Amino acid sequence: MKIIYSFLSILLLILLLLPNFVSDYILGIFVLIFFYAYMGQSWNVLTGYAGPISLGHSLYLGIGAYISTKLAMDLGLTPWIGMWIGGLGAALVGLAIGFLGFRFGLKGVYFVLLTIAFGEIGRLTVLHLKPLGHMMGLFVDFKPGLANFHFRGNLPYYYIALGFVVFSLIVVRALEVSKWGRYFVALREDEDAAESLGVNVFKYKMIAIGISSFMTALGGTFYANYIFYLHPTSVMSMWVSIEIIMRPIIGGLGTPFGPLIGSLLLTPLSEIARSYFTKAGLEGIHIVIYGLLLIAAVLFFPGGIFAFIKKILKPILRESKQM
Repeated sequence: MKIIYSFLSILLLILLLLPNFVSDYILGIFVLIFFYAYMGQSWNVLTGYAGPISLGHSLYLGIGAYISTKLAMDLGLTPWIGMWIGGLGAALVGLAIGFLGFRFGLKGVYFVLLTIAFGEIGRLTVLHLKPLGHMMGLFVDFKPGLANFHFRGNLPYYYIALGFVVFSLIVVRALEVSKWGRYFVALREDEDAAESLGVNVFKYKMIAIGISSFMTALGGTFYANYIFYLHPTSVMSMWVSIEIIMRPIIGGLGTPFGPLIGSLLLTPLSEIARSYFTKAGLEGIHIVIYGLLLIAAVLFFPGGIFAFIKKILKPILRESKQM
C-alpha cells in the first residue's frame, strides 16, 4: 500500500503543477476528464459497488444543475451553497426511485427501465416548464467571481474539477473500508446470500442510491457553471447517462480508479474525434468509435482496464513486499 500511496502522491503533485506547462485548451480537456471521472465515480457507488444498474443518472445531474442555478439567479444564493441543496433534492428523488424499485423487488432490466422512465419524465417535465427555460433552455449570466462560481479561463475550473475527483476517491475509499461498503459488495455479488446472512438489502440499496444521486447532483452544479447554458436535451438526456457510465465500465466497475482511467482514455478521444469529424462533415462518427471501444473493452478487458493493470503489477508489488 505504501507504494500505491507514494505513486498517488506523485501523480497528484504532477496534476497540481500541470497547468504551468500546458495551454488553456489542454486544461479544458482535463477539466472534462476530471468532470466525467467524478460523474462516473458517482454512478460507480451505486452500480459498481452495490449492483443495481441505473441508466437515469442524468436526471440527478439535471436536478443539481437547475436547483443551484435557479437559486443563484432568483435569490442570489451562491452556487457553493446551492450545490448542497441541489444534492439533497437529487437524493430525495433518488430515494423515491429506489423505494419504488427496491421495495417491490425490481432487479436487473426492470430496475434499468424504471431509471430510464424517471429520467425521461424529468427531461420532458423540465422541457415544458417556462421558469426553467422551456424549449429555449436556461442561459446563465456570466458574473466572474469566486462566490458566483464563474471564472475566466479554464485554470480555476481545472483545480475545482480535480478537487471533485479527489473528493470522490476519498468517499469511495472510505466506503470500501467501511461496513456499508462490505455490505454493498455482498449485495452486488449475491443478493440472496447476503440477505440470508442478515444483510438488510432494502436499507443498503437505499443508502447506495442516496449517496450516488447526491454526488451526481454536485457535479451538475459544476457543469452548469462551466458551460453557462442548461437545456434538458444536453443535460438530462439518455446520451448524458451513457457518457457517465462508459467511463467506469471501460476503466473498471467497482474499483476506485476505474472511472478515472476510463475518463483519461475516452474523454480526450471523444473531444478530438468530435472536433476532427465535425470539421470533416462527419458528425456522429465519434459515437461509432465509442461503440467499438465498448465492444473491445468487453471482449479483451471484461473486468475493465484497471483490473488488467492490477494483474500486470501484481508480481511487481509482491516482489516489493518481499524485499
